[in-house]
Amino acid sequence: MVNRSRVAAFGEVMMRLQVPGYELLTQADSLRYSFSGTGVNIASALARFGHEGILISRLPDNALGEAAAANLRKLGISMEYVSRGGNYIGMYFLENGFGARPGRVTYSNRQESSFNTAPSAAYDYEAIAAGVDLVHFCGITLAMSDGVRQHMFKLAEAMKRNGGMVVFDCNYRPAHWGDGGYAKAKPHYEQMLQLSDIVMMNERDMIHILGMSTDKTDRLEQLTELLPQVAQRFAGISVIAGTHRTINGDNTHSLRGFMYKNGALSVAPEPLTFAVYDRIGAGDAFAGGIIHGELSAFEPERTVRFAAAAAMLAHTVAGDTPMSTEREIERAMAELANGDVIR
Repeated sequence: MVNRSRVAAFGEVMMRLQVPGYELLTQADSLRYSFSGTGVNIASALARFGHEGILISRLPDNALGEAAAANLRKLGISMEYVSRGGNYIGMYFLENGFGARPGRVTYSNRQESSFNTAPSAAYDYEAIAAGVDLVHFCGITLAMSDGVRQHMFKLAEAMKRNGGMVVFDCNYRPAHWGDGGYAKAKPHYEQMLQLSDIVMMNERDMIHILGMSTDKTDRLEQLTELLPQVAQRFAGISVIAGTHRTINGDNTHSLRGFMYKNGALSVAPEPLTFAVYDRIGAGDAFAGGIIHGELSAFEPERTVRFAAAAAMLAHTVAGDTPMSTEREIERAMAELANGDVIR
């Protein structure tokens, strides 16, 4: 039985415009739209695990906003902290990769979106912090603007004052920070890490964003050396988790999860290898699995396996948003362990 929590995610709702199949934008004559975003994905994933998934965001007060709201309700997301205002919604165009050609995301109208132009009084930080158990924040959102960053910091500070949990997914995207991005991002990341309880990051974030150094070349060895240093530097962090991904020559992907808690590193014994139908949003599925494991008091080893299996299943579903229930993920874990099909 799930210990039901009120779990919120702060983030932008975006319109995803996808070309059919593996066509390029220059070839396609139609687009399929849906609504997503890291906050949407996290809130939906946690709702499917039996928690109350709540979005903190701002939508335009027009037909686009209504369409987005209708989509969020279908996902089981509570809208109590979604305000209305502005005229635009951020969009991105998705072209699926194939073989040697990688997938491509092209953003449009993002800086003018209702979320990214929200005024200083858009959110009641104290009321939100008093009404939820946990808030998830994302590094993609952190990159948007000083105004958005101030909303993040003030809400995270309110959560700490009220005894709630703060989750931060580093999710560094070079295109959002521009030239000299790591140097620009560092002070903002450090401020969020000082406020965080659970963090999604890997050794590349530690080396490139935080400027940490290691003479190790193996990724797992780098993690083993750097994780204790991060935990010591940001003493409020209780859990650091992430994944290592390998793209194989046959176009399958391999994913291995890890989690650092109480001074111990738990790493999946073997990576999961699988075919990919839709990669976007799989990292959010992993983060949702880690959050659920912590809220449900799973042992770290089980949490890592659960989160990795959630991410694997997210690669098999069209769209950004994780759609798997706890039962489906547990079944996938059993199948992987037993090597047979549960009927």
